[in-house]
This record gives sequence, structure tokens and C-alpha cells, in this order.
Amino acid sequence: MAFDINSFKWTRKPADYFVSNEKIEIVTNPNTDLWQRTYYHFRNDNAPVFQTETDDKYFSFIVKTEFDSKHRFDQCGIVMYLDSENWLKASIEYENEDFQHLGSVVTNNGYSDWATTEINSDIKSMWYRFSRREDDYCVECSDDGIKYKQMRVCHMFNGAGKIRFGIYACSPEKSSFKATFTNMEITECKWLAHNGQQPDNE
Repeated sequence: MAFDINSFKWTRKPADYFVSNEKIEIVTNPNTDLWQRTYYHFRNDNAPVFQTETDDKYFSFIVKTEFDSKHRFDQCGIVMYLDSENWLKASIEYENEDFQHLGSVVTNNGYSDWATTEINSDIKSMWYRFSRREDDYCVECSDDGIKYKQMRVCHMFNGAGKIRFGIYACSPEKSSFKATFTNMEITECKWLAHNGQQPDNE
């Protein structure tokens, strides 16, 4: 599956954006986010996402993000948005002048989780690699686009057939920033088959 920017479509366009084969820019709208129910009990489903569609069962999607986020909860990264209650995202979420959250959210059947680690607030660039093996998924990150570290392995209950995946950016509070996405590539699956413990006999 080759990368083709013309195959990407918006779910909720931002007010200000730029799209080319080499670069995508999103200027976030205030009060935009993706979250469902868990812990906070609110539901936000208005962030812009820019995605392509595939039924390919094995592939990896790579993108570099650069951003000037400076307000609490500003975020941008990769996304697989199937519908309002089934999606995953990975991003850096700004917190304050001291730290940010590098993390991922998996939402299955209308409930979100959030797995994070704290990183320095002066980090303004991150690479992501999103990989699919049938209905299981892996998200990795890298500071140089060469060496990737695993962030998350997950199962998507509605992720077995045709899916949509791509990028997103949002500002949950009253703020706005520019997110830039470059070095986009779709490759053979970089998430290798597991070669450790064998499956239990059925």
C-alpha cells in the first residue's frame, strides 16, 4: 500500500490547514478533543482527523510531528478513528512549563483509557509508527525516526475489517497552535510476528 495524500479525507475540517504531498499543517480550533466517558465522565468528539482507508491487514504508517503547543492539553499525533466510540490516538499532550504527557488512548465500545509517561516540556517534535496485524495494533515513538520504542499494543474490537487511520491535532481548552506533519510513509508491517511463548492449544 503506497502513501497517497489524495486518498486522505477529513472528518471535521479545522478552520485553518494546509495539505501537500510533503507536509500537512493544522492550526487547532479551541475546545476540540477526543475522549469518551471514562473517569472524567464527559464525552468529547469534535477534533479534526485526516485519514485514509484500507482493508490491508499488515502495514505500518510513519509520520513526524512538529508543534508549538504551549497550553494545557494541546496535542497532535496519529489516530485511527473508526467512529465516535471506537478509535485510538497517540500524541504528546502539553501540561505546563515543566512537563508533558507522551501517551496513547484506546477507546473500545465507548470507553477510553489513557497510558502516559512524563517527558520534558521543551520537546517539540516526535515521530510515530502505527502498525497493524489483523485486529491488533502497535504504536511506537521515536525522537529521530530511526530507533522506535513501543508505547502500546492493543486489540480493537471493531478493527478487523476496513479501517481508517492518519493524523489529528486538537486543543481541548481555549487555545490554538500549529501542528506540522511530515515524512509520511506507509510500509510493510514493521511490527514483527511474536516469536516467544506459543499460543495455548484450543
